[in-house]
Amino acid sequence: MPANHRNPHGTPSAELPAPAFAVLTVSALNRLAREALESALPLLWVGGEISNLVRAPSGHVYFTLKDAGAQVRCAMWRNRAQLLAFRPENGMRVEARALVTLYEARGDYQLNIEALRPAGIGNLFEAFNRLKERLAAEGLFDPAARRPLPRFPRGVGIVTSPSAAALRDVLSALKRRASHLPVVLYPTPVQGGDAPARLAEALRHAGRRADGDGIDVVLLVRGGGSIEDLWAFNDEALARAIRACPLPVVSGVGHETDFTIADFAADLRAATPTGAAELASAGFHAAHLELAGLAPRLQRALQRRLDAAGQRVDRAALRLVHPRERLRQAAMQVETQQERLRGALSRRLERAGHGVARLALRLRGGRPPIARAEENVSALARRLERAAAERLQREHLRLARLSSHLQHLAPQAVLARGYAIARDADGRILHSTAGVEEGDAVSVQLADGRLDTRVATITR
Repeated sequence: MPANHRNPHGTPSAELPAPAFAVLTVSALNRLAREALESALPLLWVGGEISNLVRAPSGHVYFTLKDAGAQVRCAMWRNRAQLLAFRPENGMRVEARALVTLYEARGDYQLNIEALRPAGIGNLFEAFNRLKERLAAEGLFDPAARRPLPRFPRGVGIVTSPSAAALRDVLSALKRRASHLPVVLYPTPVQGGDAPARLAEALRHAGRRADGDGIDVVLLVRGGGSIEDLWAFNDEALARAIRACPLPVVSGVGHETDFTIADFAADLRAATPTGAAELASAGFHAAHLELAGLAPRLQRALQRRLDAAGQRVDRAALRLVHPRERLRQAAMQVETQQERLRGALSRRLERAGHGVARLALRLRGGRPPIARAEENVSALARRLERAAAERLQREHLRLARLSSHLQHLAPQAVLARGYAIARDADGRILHSTAGVEEGDAVSVQLADGRLDTRVATITR
C-alpha cells in the first residue's frame, strides 16, 4: 500500500501488513457457524410461547418461540408438521424438540423443530406421537384402506357411554336429519383404566352383530376433554379393532382441535360427535335436499301436463257432437249422395243412348262391298302360293350348296385328304412338340383308323 494512503477518517496511515491467513467469504463464515452450532448443541427440548406463526403454501410452518426475556425463530418442515396431532396457534405455550442451527442465507440463528407438543403434557404427548408414528409406519392409517360410508345405511351403531352427552348430541342430530334411521347402542365406558379394552370389545361386538342388528356403519363418539380424559382413544388395541371391524367406522371424539389415535385409524373422522351423526346421515339429508329441489320442478312439470291435457280436452269437446245429431247429418249426407247418384246415372244412360245411335248410323253408312273384297282375297291367295313355292325352291338350292360346302370342311374329309390328329397318353390333342418327350405314347387318328405309337425322336 502506498505510504500516503489515508484511512477512512482521512488521516494518513502506515502501510498495513498482508493477512497471515485466507479471508473467509460470508457464505463460508455462516457455514462454519452453522456447523459449530449443530455440533456443539445436541437435539434438545425448548419451551416457550408461539408468536408470528406462518403456514406456508409449501406446508412448512414458521414461527417465533419466546418467553419473557428472549425469542428465537423456528422452522418446522412439512414432513414434520403434517404429523402434528394438534394445530399450533399464536399465543399457545408449547415444548419443541429442536436442533439449534443457523440459516446461512441471512445469517439468522434459528431452531429446526423435530416435534412439538403443548406445554405441560409431557410424557403422554410423547407416547401419543411414538404410537402414532409406529402405527403409521405399519400402514394402519393408509388412506387407501379406508372404507366408504354407505349413502343410505339400514341402521347406525353407536359405541359410547349411555350417560355421555355425546350420545344425546348424536341422537338429536340423527332425529333431526334422518328420524327413520334405526339406532343401536353398544354401551361401554369411554374413560378410565378399562375403557380401551371395553371400547375395543364393543366394536368387535358391533361387527359380529351387524347383520342381526341391521346396521351398516358404526359411530365411535365421546365429548371433549383433556388429553388425559381422551386417553382411552389413544390405545393400540382399539386402533386395531377399528381397522378389523367389518363395518366402516366414523370417529367423533372430542372437539375440532382434539386428535386421537382412533381418529387416524377410523375410516372417517368427524370434528365432533354431532359431526359424526351428520356424516352417517349425509346421504338421507342430501336426498331430502335433492327432493326438496325436485319438488318445484315436479310441480311445474305436472302443471304443464295438466295444462296440455286441458287443451286436448277443450279441442275434443269442440269436435264432440251428440249421436242423434251425427245420425241426422249422416242421413242427410246419404240422401244427398243418392240424389247425386241418380242424376249421374241418368246423365250417363242418356249419353250412352246417344252414342249407340251415332254408332248405328256410322255402321249403316260404312258397310264394305263384300263381293269385291272376296275377289281381292282370292287374287292375293294365288300370289301368296306362287311366292311361297318360289321361295321354297330357292331355299332348297341354297341348302344343297351349304351342305356340299360343309361336307368339304368336315374333319373326316380333312383326314381323308392325308391329315392326321395326334393325341398324348391322356387323350389331349398335341398342337406342338412342346411337352412331348422321347418314349412317350402317342396315338395318331387317321381317316380309316388309329395308330398307337411311341416317340422315337423329336425334331424341333
